Amino acid sequence: MKILICNDDGVYAPGIKALQKSLEQIADVTVVAPLEERSTTGHTLTLDHPLRVVEVEKNVYGCSGYPADCALLGLAHLMKNDRPDLVVSGINRGANMGQDVYYSGTVAAAREATFHRIPSISVSSVVDFISPTPKTEHYGTAGDFIKEMVKHNIHKNLDRNVLLNVNVPNKLPKDLRGVKVTKLGFRRYSEEILERNDFRDRKYFWIGGIYSGFDPCEDSDCHATEEGYVSISPLNLVSNEGVDLSSWEDAIKPLDEWRG
Repeated sequence: MKILICNDDGVYAPGIKALQKSLEQIADVTVVAPLEERSTTGHTLTLDHPLRVVEVEKNVYGCSGYPADCALLGLAHLMKNDRPDLVVSGINRGANMGQDVYYSGTVAAAREATFHRIPSISVSSVVDFISPTPKTEHYGTAGDFIKEMVKHNIHKNLDRNVLLNVNVPNKLPKDLRGVKVTKLGFRRYSEEILERNDFRDRKYFWIGGIYSGFDPCEDSDCHATEEGYVSISPLNLVSNEGVDLSSWEDAIKPLDEWRG
């Protein structure tokens, strides 16, 4: 089996190294990841300047671009003649749940691969890296869980345009309560913008929203991980499910005869 690994924390991040270590036990692994951290960059593709690729070690490549660039370079160039059976993006440092999946570079790399009809999984370790007291980061738990998913061919159940977004509590395997299939929750953040002055007394800003919990929903990814369960969320990337198109037909009627 051939697996392409990407991430957004960078090619030297401990999470991607843990994932590589776990998956190399069962598959031929190629890593293509950013040369620097590209967290919360979403689905950016580099179209306005060249990309550079450096072979860091055998089958491990660092890319000057973004996570989606890495997935595309892996599929369309580095593995063009030997396409992977699966793409796994991660292990992200910190959760990717709720609406955060739209900002996540980790999810974007998996999404890009899905668009190219490769089964894909994004995986994150629910690490609390904001806490003033650092906690042990159990990336090995997430890495070994993904290995078990692959061994059981869970990815072969994926429909076209669907990826799996996995969030693993930052615990030892023996302390996990189980696994739940979940839907996206909603995470709450403050709307804090930090305003400061530089040494020339010019204003600059940091987006500094602070996480403040999630909306109550027992079948959400947020609730599952809070309770100590691994969350697996199937994400349908091209779907109108839940949208009442007929009501929109009525809403746009006043525009139907508009010609400027």
